[in-house]
Amino acid sequence: MATLFRDARLIDPEAGEERRGDLLVQDGRIADGPVPEDAEVIDCGGLCLAPGIVDLGVKVGEPGARHKESFRSAGRAAAAGGVTTIVTRADTDPPIDTPETLEFVARRAASESPVRVLPMAALTKRLAGREMTEIGFLSDAGAVAFGDGLRVVEDTRVLSRALTYARSCGALVVSHVQDPGLSRGAVATSGKFASLRGLPAASPMAERMALDRDIALLEMTGARLHVDQITTARSLPALERAKRGGLDITAGVSVHHLTLNEFDVGDYRTFFKLTPPLRAEDDRMAAVEALASGLIDVLCSMHEPQDEESKRLPFEAAASGAVGLQTLLPAALRLVHAGHLDLPALFRALSTNPARRLGLECGRLTTGAPADLVLFDPDRPFVLDRFTLKSKSLNTPFDGARMEGVVTGTWVAGDRVHHA
Repeated sequence: MATLFRDARLIDPEAGEERRGDLLVQDGRIADGPVPEDAEVIDCGGLCLAPGIVDLGVKVGEPGARHKESFRSAGRAAAAGGVTTIVTRADTDPPIDTPETLEFVARRAASESPVRVLPMAALTKRLAGREMTEIGFLSDAGAVAFGDGLRVVEDTRVLSRALTYARSCGALVVSHVQDPGLSRGAVATSGKFASLRGLPAASPMAERMALDRDIALLEMTGARLHVDQITTARSLPALERAKRGGLDITAGVSVHHLTLNEFDVGDYRTFFKLTPPLRAEDDRMAAVEALASGLIDVLCSMHEPQDEESKRLPFEAAASGAVGLQTLLPAALRLVHAGHLDLPALFRALSTNPARRLGLECGRLTTGAPADLVLFDPDRPFVLDRFTLKSKSLNTPFDGARMEGVVTGTWVAGDRVHHA
């Protein structure tokens, strides 16, 4: 069971370099040494070979909304997009707040998805923010992190207790930073554009205020915290101070907030309605620079499937969110083509950093690492037709957009799960 990838542009995010060469896979892991005579040879023809993407914060409809996305459809979309590990959110219906629900999700994912699925569990029971879940039991059942999805735990005492207990279990807490008092009911970022469109808006300070609170609680409890989305320039100095102060904090950002801005909403296009809302161009560029410098650690899709009925509504009434598993890589490559990042830095944010934060072996091209790989042509152009996506829901803001970057193959533990 050996495969030799010949003549590839090897994207090594750990070493921070790309090089032309071969890669040997044996028994599902990256190997070094003589090539077996019976090895399968894949001629990469100079295409890029990189660690498979680890997408942190994916919403799947099971349980409760299988018509929007199932583990099978999400897994197929992930494989087609070069995503080899999806880390699912807990804000389902019912939420993943008991070991029984977690075990159901794990069984469904293992039987249906062609890629790895690692579930998060809820931080509070029923996502209500009033009582923390059994973090220890859920960790034993396989939860890789804890968070209430896009819901904010408003009660500071409850969040403090949850962080303290999570620290005792060595668990990672994932936080969504939006001040509820300011952001409740808002569908846009406050400013001239939102005023001209007559849209309910919230100040970017809603993110900064919530981040300041969570950082203070982190300093008090000594827990491990990952902030799922940092999207405004005003949040970055607080994040930098927390890291410089030695707090165990990392941050992520969605590809939509790095490649789109508030003007893309245009004529009330609901496929561009996201949580948090799209930001000003200055905020977008500040987030891009923070990702390039390493201040923001993780780039993710924040995959949020919504059916047609929930999107074909007036902008204020429409559901928020966009699918992103299959478009994550080509959208992220816009940052490379624009000169903001090189490929090793991009895959450090897409693969290595999220894997490292979750304590996973993948996300590397090191000998002995799992052979979770993506082969892609970074320069091949195409026009996205949303009806070609493999997700059940097709709510992508990139419909009709010209993009570059085509995945030609995806491997999980050395087994090919996608062939373009």
